[in-house]
Amino acid sequence: MSSKNVTIVKDFFIVGFPGLHPNYYVFVSAIMFFIYLCILIGNGIFLLLFATNKSLHKPMYFIYISLVLSDVLFCTCTLPKIIARYWFQEGIISFAACFFQMYLVHYFGVVNSYVLALMAIDRYIAVCYPFRYHTFMSNRNIVISSIVIWIFAHLSIIMMVVRAYPLPYCGSNTILHCYCDHVSITRLACTDRTPYSVPAFVYAMVVLLGSLAIILFSYFFIILAVLKISSAQGKLKVFSTCSSQLIIIALFFLPRCFYYLAANIGITFNADLQIAVIMLYSLLPPMINPLLYSLNTEEV
Repeated sequence: MSSKNVTIVKDFFIVGFPGLHPNYYVFVSAIMFFIYLCILIGNGIFLLLFATNKSLHKPMYFIYISLVLSDVLFCTCTLPKIIARYWFQEGIISFAACFFQMYLVHYFGVVNSYVLALMAIDRYIAVCYPFRYHTFMSNRNIVISSIVIWIFAHLSIIMMVVRAYPLPYCGSNTILHCYCDHVSITRLACTDRTPYSVPAFVYAMVVLLGSLAIILFSYFFIILAVLKISSAQGKLKVFSTCSSQLIIIALFFLPRCFYYLAANIGITFNADLQIAVIMLYSLLPPMINPLLYSLNTEEV
């Protein structure tokens, strides 16, 4: 790297919604605080029920635990800062803290992608190979798989952050987002971002589409297996236990794939609308997931 590649920007300013009038700052921060509180309470209750009710100590619920932890930690690393930005006008975040937040944002996103793929595999084996289910998907195997997911996600994300960190940030320090992410930060670099953004985009697509391919493969064979069930009640039972997971999967994957694709091929939208959509698909699943876990988790 040349001698001109010197980091000048010492901190960043998180704007949030660029078109939001200051009169609505407190209102928006109150809404986000309420959402954060709901996420903590809902997922906290689920964790408490899991810890105190041994009947929930089943493979499917161990998978949910990883999703719950990832959701709560993602919201904890993003919401407090944007709440402070609107509530106390504290939008400044240090250079290092911004990159650490970027790492956490993408780390938990990758964890969720892999966990959702594991969830689909769990349902695939439960429906298509019910007599082998407890052999392949024991609690021990699920816990080991979950640990591998959390470790592997860390190793894969850290390289993306390491490549973006030394870029020259010598211009604007304004982040038009509610948190620091790779796209928002690298756009501020005073250099051609293509050598850095393209590999990051390819990696994001590999993670998202790779996990989505596993999910589609699993549910394709689940549907084939369901069609072979002669009992209408049996079909309904399978669809019931899989429906909540399909909702969770759709809410996670579809908007993200569209966002990464649009950001890298030059499709632009109103900034406030784009950020609102991102926040919606980031925060809605953690809010409703505990309810979905509770309502549709009967055994196949």
